[in-house]
Amino acid sequence: MKLSQYGYDFSPEMLAKYPAEIRDESRLMVVNRATGKIEHRIFKEILDYFEEKDLFVFNDTKVFPARLYGNKEKTGAEIEIFLLRELNRELRLWDVLVDPARKIRIGNKLYFGEDDILGAEVIDNTTSRGRTLRFLYDGPYEEFKETLFRMGETPLPRWVREKVEPLDAERYQTIFASKEGAVAAPTAGMHFSKHLLKRMEIKGVDKAFITLHVGLGNFRTVDVEDLSKHKMDSEQFFVTEEAAEAVNSAKDGGHKVVSIGTTVMRTLETVVSTNGRINPMEGWTNKFIFEPYDFTVADAMVTNFHLPYSTQLMMVAAFGGYNLVMEAYKVAKEEGYRFGTYGDAMLIL
Repeated sequence: MKLSQYGYDFSPEMLAKYPAEIRDESRLMVVNRATGKIEHRIFKEILDYFEEKDLFVFNDTKVFPARLYGNKEKTGAEIEIFLLRELNRELRLWDVLVDPARKIRIGNKLYFGEDDILGAEVIDNTTSRGRTLRFLYDGPYEEFKETLFRMGETPLPRWVREKVEPLDAERYQTIFASKEGAVAAPTAGMHFSKHLLKRMEIKGVDKAFITLHVGLGNFRTVDVEDLSKHKMDSEQFFVTEEAAEAVNSAKDGGHKVVSIGTTVMRTLETVVSTNGRINPMEGWTNKFIFEPYDFTVADAMVTNFHLPYSTQLMMVAAFGGYNLVMEAYKVAKEEGYRFGTYGDAMLIL
């Protein structure tokens, strides 16, 4: 498969700027791989397709307020910092992106917040845009972290909406987010409400949680026509013994395993062994899934409608079948489905 095969007739008006008012009332397109049938439902009706002991696997990563605005010392030039990951807790070292990057060099000091309550020093240039910052804060670690995150902003992608609003702090997050470390939300999980999870419990549909801290690599453009030459950014994941046991038990019992999103799918396919068993594991994955690919764990997946040429679309097309998925996207546009982070959902059976 080539990059050019993942374009479709797209316009920015298709992107949802705001989420559905009620999480589980977004639209749901149901795509059946066996029959090619496409149905139009509401997300809260998803349980109609599953039985007792089927297993939904969620990503419980939590998005932190990663975008900060500050000023450069002496010149006062405005700087935007995007926190990527913490490198060293004791030394307050963070891997960050800086904009505009050309203005920042090793040794520069940056200041954030009223009265410059938080300072930072650039100590390394790792890439053309990346930097290592050492935050200058004398108080205890928890106080530093609270200060840092209080000044941060929800890292809603710019292409969703230029201005972040108060509602985004809660809505750009799943209701089961608990493991802090993501700079982007696992969007398929955002359609689940407390009420829907309760209905799952009543019906006997099981759930398991893995963690994959979603990074900005999800939004990195693919710039090679030959997809085998594209390299994904590595992302940290955790699969507990409990989660592995839940997946293996569901498979052993002949029940469906449902991947809630592309991040869960990547993680499951990273930790599965040659005999089809899931292993408890933690580490980093840069797995890039595109056709042709043999999936060994999930029987179904939930996902949003992704942008053209994106790695998420490539994975979805590999799972659902290229022709069927591209036809589904055509139907989605005709039917007025909302695309992107805050958009509607697709269930592939």
